[in-house]
Amino acid sequence: MRMGYELTIEQQQKLVMTPELKLALKILQLPTVELEELIQQELEVNPVLELVEEPKEERQSEDQSKKTDVKDKEIDWKEYLQFQGKSYCLDGFDSSDENEHSFDNFVSSSVTLKDHLLFQLHLSLLRHNLKDIGELIIESLDENGYLTVSIAELAEMTRSDENTVEKVLSIVQTFDPIGVGARNLKECLLIQLNFQGLLNEKTQKLIDQHLDDIASNRLNNISKSLGVSLEKAQQLSDIIKTLEPKPGRAFEGSNATKYIVPDVYIEKVGEDYGIIINDYNNSSLRINQYYKNILQQEDKSSQASQYINSKLSSAMWLIKSIEQRKTTLYNVVQAIVEYQREFFDKGVMYLKTMTLKNIADKVNVHESTVSRAISGKYAQTNRGVYEIKYFFSSGIDNQAGDGVSSESIKKMLKNLIDKENHKRPISDQYIADILTKEGIAISRRTVAKYRDELGIPASSKRKRY
Repeated sequence: MRMGYELTIEQQQKLVMTPELKLALKILQLPTVELEELIQQELEVNPVLELVEEPKEERQSEDQSKKTDVKDKEIDWKEYLQFQGKSYCLDGFDSSDENEHSFDNFVSSSVTLKDHLLFQLHLSLLRHNLKDIGELIIESLDENGYLTVSIAELAEMTRSDENTVEKVLSIVQTFDPIGVGARNLKECLLIQLNFQGLLNEKTQKLIDQHLDDIASNRLNNISKSLGVSLEKAQQLSDIIKTLEPKPGRAFEGSNATKYIVPDVYIEKVGEDYGIIINDYNNSSLRINQYYKNILQQEDKSSQASQYINSKLSSAMWLIKSIEQRKTTLYNVVQAIVEYQREFFDKGVMYLKTMTLKNIADKVNVHESTVSRAISGKYAQTNRGVYEIKYFFSSGIDNQAGDGVSSESIKKMLKNLIDKENHKRPISDQYIADILTKEGIAISRRTVAKYRDELGIPASSKRKRY
């Protein structure tokens, strides 16, 4: 048998995840706020990049002049310039607003729960050593206003007796919001009832023994235990339900409200809808002219030229990836608007079932591309701000063969429950029968699932006497 070496040519098809491709996929998936952070990071490490903020009219005229002037043979500036200065919106729809103001100027400073309580403590007529105990108590509250340590631990930390700590705690419990400083839910509710002058033997017993019955609407148990009528038991239960179980949640904490920055604006213009991609108030990424001039003058083999070339390549790829993100997101949102046109015209009741495949086929891209393009992004529409994933909902086919989205069914379900007789609330099976008569074949179990997602209790807990 003869052995030897030989060369063979073999053709293979592979998907290579280059760093540039990974960056493009990452940029496609980033929401507006995170993309802006990425751009700021690139501006810090890449001197070739610069952020130019100028009026839209000047930028368009500058881009037009640059496109006609491509004299540089060394660098393909035309390739770069064709991706620069694009505006992705319908013709005749101008996104510029000279009188636009920053809403940050109108946002008031927020106050935390501890700041609010410390302010009241410092206004109180307590001795200095008692105020120290009060500060420790306030610092020991969680974001809902509950005390997280025991009286014995507070006494040990402040080197005082437990009676003194109890006295200071009782003073803190009179601060606004009422109920703060409680050690558990029952004490919190009792503090609020006492402040409102509603604390008596029956309400005390109701909180001590029947909180679960109130939550489950078991008014018969309450009626028998307190020796009152069902109407009176329901009245007492309603009083308890008006109390605040988490008095501290009205203040800013670790879970403070996060405001949404829309990635897409969808506005009606005449009979059509204009789509604008949020592009940071007409700010533009450009190649710094200073480094362009250096590159034209320097020898190609010099170290400076090699460095600038590498940074230039990175900058151009970043700009192309951002523009590709705009294009993809615009095409995807445009397809969504066309598919869900009835929703934008008439409301949630007309939302259709829609899958990633429906939009991917319209845009001629892969489903994974659509998924990345809509991930974590929001659209501001004439009907409010929605996560783009909201429009991709499953549903049930009606008798006509058209898909009815789950959001539309939830809307119908809520309308039925809002109109019910509270003394005889309708059951899940009754709702399923009504929807079936209207051509939507749905099971009782599915109705119960949608009702739970809406936060609506079962019929037994909605009953009123």
